[in-house]
Amino acid sequence: MLEELYVENLGIIRTARLEPGAGLVAVTGETGTGKTLLLGALRLLRGDAARTDRVGPHGDEARAEGRFTIGSSETVVARRVAEGKSRAYLDGSMVPAKALADRLDALVEIVAQHEHVALGRESSVRRLIDGMLDASGRGARDGYHGAWERLVGLRTDRDALGGDARALARELDLARHQAAEISAARLHPGEEDVLKVSLARLRHAGEITESLAVAAIGLDDEGGAGDALRTALGHVEAAGRIDATLKDLATRLKAVLTDLDDVVRDLRDAAEGIDHDPAALAAAEERVAVLSGLRRKYGATIDEVIAYGAETADRTTTLERLAERAATIADDIAAAETDAASAGEALAAARRVAGKHLVEEALEHLRHLGFREPVLVVEVDGVPPGRHGADRVRLLFASDSGLTPGPVSRVASGGELSRLVLAVRVAAGVADAEVVAFDEIDAGVGGATALAMGELLARLSAGRQVLVVTHLPQVAAFADTHFVVERIGREATVRSVEGDERVAEIARMLGGIGESDSGRDHAAELLALAASRRPG
Repeated sequence: MLEELYVENLGIIRTARLEPGAGLVAVTGETGTGKTLLLGALRLLRGDAARTDRVGPHGDEARAEGRFTIGSSETVVARRVAEGKSRAYLDGSMVPAKALADRLDALVEIVAQHEHVALGRESSVRRLIDGMLDASGRGARDGYHGAWERLVGLRTDRDALGGDARALARELDLARHQAAEISAARLHPGEEDVLKVSLARLRHAGEITESLAVAAIGLDDEGGAGDALRTALGHVEAAGRIDATLKDLATRLKAVLTDLDDVVRDLRDAAEGIDHDPAALAAAEERVAVLSGLRRKYGATIDEVIAYGAETADRTTTLERLAERAATIADDIAAAETDAASAGEALAAARRVAGKHLVEEALEHLRHLGFREPVLVVEVDGVPPGRHGADRVRLLFASDSGLTPGPVSRVASGGELSRLVLAVRVAAGVADAEVVAFDEIDAGVGGATALAMGELLARLSAGRQVLVVTHLPQVAAFADTHFVVERIGREATVRSVEGDERVAEIARMLGGIGESDSGRDHAAELLALAASRRPG
C-alpha cells in the first residue's frame, strides 16, 4: 500500500504531501488544476519514463517520493527529474529506473483514460487473457514456449548450414586441417624468442668459440694482462712494506687478480660449452621455418597462431555437429513444426477458456454500469506458429445485442469506452495489484451510471488501495479518503477534505453550487446514498 506520497515542483504543484490510507481514495478539482500530476508522480515512482517537460516553474528539478508497505516491510522509492536527466533511488540508494519497476510492477497498476487504445492492440489483449490462464493454461503456454524455442534453434542450425552440404564439407575439411596443423606444431607462448637466441649460437658456434678462446689467452697467457697485473702487484707490495698506507692498494690489486682468474675460467668454460652440433642446427632451422610458415597463414605472432588454433578447434567441433545433423535437419524441423503447431492449438484452446471467463466477468460489470445487453467477444483465431503462439487474439464490442460487435476503437463512444475499460480491467484481474490507480477513466459518464461506477470502484477497493482521479461527484462520494487539488495562478496545492469541506467539494462537483443550502443538501444526500451502497 502507498502510505505516503511527496511531490515537489512537478508541473504546477510546488509541494504536496499525501497520506492516502486504505480503501478508495478520490482526487478531485477543477479542470486544469493538475489532478493527474499526482498519478504522474506515481508513474515516476513505478519506473516509467521521465518527462522533463513536467519539471515545474518552482525550481530546476522535480521530485517524487513514496513510502510503500510491501508485505510486512517498508520501502521508500524516489525519483528526481531535471533537464536531460533522471535519477532513481530505492531505500536511499541510487539505482536504475528499472529497479523501481522490478520492485513495484506487481504492486502498482495504473489504468489510464486512454486505455481503450491498448484494448485495440493484440499484444495488450493477449497479456490480459494470459493473466487469467489457470494452472493448466499456464502449463500450455510454457509448453508452447519450449516448443517454439526448439523450433527456432533448429532453424538457426539450418541457416548455419547455409543450405549447401558440400560447402559445409569443404569448410569442415579446411577447419580440421588448420586445427590439426597448428596442434601438431605443439606451440608454446614466447617460443620464437627463445629459438632465435639458440639459433644464433648454433649458427655462429665457431666464431663464438674462437673469440672466447682468444680473450682467455689474452688475459692469462705469458705476457698477457694477468702477468702485467701480477708484476704490478709485486711492486706495490714492495712499496707497501716501506709505506704502510699503500697496503690498501695491494689488497685491491689482489682482488682484481682474483676476479681476473674467475673471468678467465668462465671464458674457457663458455668456449667449451658452445654446441657445434650440425644436427641441432638443422633442427633449429627447421623449427624456425615451421613457425614462420604458421605465422604467414594464421597470425602475426605465435601467440596469435595459438589463439587461432583454439578458435579453429571450436569451429571444427561446431561444424562436425552441424554436419552430423545436416542429413536429418529437415526431418527434425518438420517434427518441431508439428510439435509447435500442436502446442499452439493447446495454448489457443486455453486462451479461449480464459477469454470466455474474461467476457463473462466483464459483461457482468458492464451490465452493472448501465448497459442492458452489451456484447463482448474474445476472438482467438489460428495462425502459423510465432513467438507468442499459433493464434491471433482480438477483443470485439457492441453496446447492444442488436449491433454487430467490432474492434473497440471503432464501435465505442467516449462514455462507453470508459465503462468498458473499467469492466475489462477489473475482470482481467487488475485487483491482483495492491495499489490500483485510475486516471480519469470516467469521461462521458454521468447519472446512475456514474453511481454504479463509484460502487464498482468501492467494491474493488475492499482489501486494497484504489486511487481515482475523477470529475464525477458520484464516484468521489464513495471514497474513504478525499483530496482536492486547487490552483491559484501558476501554483497548485493539495489538501484532504472531510466533514463540511467534503460536502462543499461534492456540491461544487454537482454543479458549482457549493455555497447554497440546496447544493449542500444534495451533496450530503449523495454521500449518504454512497455510504448505504458501499459493499459490506
